[in-house]
Amino acid sequence: MDSGERTLQQRYDTVDRADRFYDQQVIDRLNPRMREFLARQEMMFVATANRAGECDSTFRAGPAGFVHVLDEHTVAWPEYRGNGVYASLGNISENPHVGLLFIDFVRDIIGLHVNGLAEIVPAEALHDLDEESVPGRRPERWVRVTVDEAYIHCGKHIPRLVPRDRDRAWGTDDVRRKGGDFFAVQSDRCEA
Repeated sequence: MDSGERTLQQRYDTVDRADRFYDQQVIDRLNPRMREFLARQEMMFVATANRAGECDSTFRAGPAGFVHVLDEHTVAWPEYRGNGVYASLGNISENPHVGLLFIDFVRDIIGLHVNGLAEIVPAEALHDLDEESVPGRRPERWVRVTVDEAYIHCGKHIPRLVPRDRDRAWGTDDVRRKGGDFFAVQSDRCEA
């Protein structure tokens, strides 16, 4: 826990409640149920910050288990060719602290936080992992995270979603399939 958490717990008189949560829900590794949960997940949210504390949050997805649990203290996910911006990886290169959030909207209706220290590793460093878990794509690199803490994300406000079959264009460069200019940024710039 950091000092900001503790300061606000004292200010808002939640120290006892927070201590119960830390004691009952927060651990420094992935227990067997957490590892089983991760093996079923098809998406995660990744929070990073650069050395100045400027944040970025991103989304990663893949077939179930695309985030590999290497052991109770380590997870890794593949990084594929993207838009070339490297917002998250750039932050990790300056500040290795990451927050991963996995939410199961379909089956368990629960979430799992995994916080730790990340490092960018070459694809060949984890050659023993299934490199083609996304059809037709091979990772350019991996992000490996050493787990500092793992804990539940309460399910009381997580909506239940019903998945629909969808043709996913993994690895496409087709601008339309990727979303095009959905938010009209190019149009706005042309008008300015």
